[in-house]
Amino acid sequence: MADLFHRLVERAAARAPDATALLHKETALSYGMLDSEMRRVASGLAGLGLGPRDRVGIWLEKRPEMVISMFAAAAAGLVFVPLNPLLLPHQLRHIMTDCNVRCLVTSSARLAQLGDVLPACADLHSVVLVDDGAPAEDLPERIGVESFAALTDAAEGHRAIDTDMTAILYTSGSTGAPKGVVLSHRNLVAGAESVATYLENTPDDVILSILPLSFDAGLSQITTACYAGAAVGLIDYLLPRDVARAAARWGATGIGGVPPLWHQLAAIDWPEEAVRSLRYFTNTGGHMSRTLLEKLRGICPGAAPYLMYGLTEAFRSTYLPPADIDSRPDSIGKAIPNAEIMVVADDGHICGPGEEGELVHRGALVSMGYWNDPARTAERFRPAPGHEPALPLPEMAVWSGDTVRLDDDGYLYFVGRRDDMIKTSGYRVSPTEVEEIILNSGYVREAIVAGVPDVVLGQAIVAVAVPPHGGDGDEKAVIDVCRSRLPQYMVPRSVAFATDLPRNPNGKIDRKAVVAAHFPQDEGSDT
Repeated sequence: MADLFHRLVERAAARAPDATALLHKETALSYGMLDSEMRRVASGLAGLGLGPRDRVGIWLEKRPEMVISMFAAAAAGLVFVPLNPLLLPHQLRHIMTDCNVRCLVTSSARLAQLGDVLPACADLHSVVLVDDGAPAEDLPERIGVESFAALTDAAEGHRAIDTDMTAILYTSGSTGAPKGVVLSHRNLVAGAESVATYLENTPDDVILSILPLSFDAGLSQITTACYAGAAVGLIDYLLPRDVARAAARWGATGIGGVPPLWHQLAAIDWPEEAVRSLRYFTNTGGHMSRTLLEKLRGICPGAAPYLMYGLTEAFRSTYLPPADIDSRPDSIGKAIPNAEIMVVADDGHICGPGEEGELVHRGALVSMGYWNDPARTAERFRPAPGHEPALPLPEMAVWSGDTVRLDDDGYLYFVGRRDDMIKTSGYRVSPTEVEEIILNSGYVREAIVAGVPDVVLGQAIVAVAVPPHGGDGDEKAVIDVCRSRLPQYMVPRSVAFATDLPRNPNGKIDRKAVVAAHFPQDEGSDT
């Protein structure tokens, strides 16, 4: 059993050194090669004078050097910080200064974009370039530049144990500055084992990596593959058809995505060779409508759908087994292996079937809190319900902020994000419930629902939707469907249409930005 993050690679290489680990464009790296590169780069990083658990930022498009750098940093007793390649320089500056990045692994073209950022990154003293381009000429004198290819056996890394932190993932929160979720070796290894177990990953799998590696679900695809000894196909796609072509070229057996991505992939024609080998597909990061689910099942009838719920603070929390899809398509399932999921009421009691409460996750996947943010950490990381009073030190759990309910058989159903819940006419309304009706109406491809201030109602319900391909938005038709399927207080007052819905760097719809763009001063509001 691997106890440290980088030992996932070591163990896979010891079992089958010639097995394929990474696929990228026309390149393939075996586990033996990945292990060797990880050790070389780990020693090279240690030789840069980095201290125990110093942060190593990695700002690259998806490529083997990014994966190697993550494992190498862990092997050297350092902490890797994967930076979304879509981030803008000012966003990078916040992250790099917030967690005191000491070393940055990037390309010369990306480094050239950071001329105004690097002076503010006072802790940065080393840059490692993965290509042969010339480094920027205006680097601060304190920053040394090294070549990734030239890193060699320079020093021994720092000792690490499984409770040491080894990664920081920055969430792309819709308000305020992003916060860094700190993950230990134990978190990452336990997550890899849990997810690989219920997905039944084996060395025969080829997992198509579409999501950013800075996103917990994207990183999880790497960890589960290494745990199982499977291959990962790395792809930075420009068009949905690029995904289908990659699936066909590499014989993908598993693909993971978020709803906006699945909407794009469902809109194209998939050639038979792209779905022939597909064993499963997964969804996370938001609810998948029944309409979209059925369309994907029609595209790849031989693939089992896994609908998952997770939060960065604990990687994954629940999944719905494929066998339960038809009987409970709206459920987020039950707890993943090695986790306990509880539904807790505001007064602290554990909720029974049909009772709504907050989802609370306890177990080995619970992260170490938010970097340098004790206030927000105290809000989300609190003692687990049912703590044994004879134990002086309480076990910490993640309080998700999401409202859920259980059915009589113990299956969980997502009700809404507490800070997204709409309060209208004295009722609490879940945006997800209204969105489901709109998405299944046949008149839209995508939609979000939100509340805007209203003097009379408290909040009025509004929606922003994307019309079908080749069609126009029909507000009346959408509202008529809502009126036929929802109580009057849940019917949107208005529906605006857009050609697209903006996403944050992880590919999720930026709900607040969408509403602000279409309803900046909604009629009847008190703002």
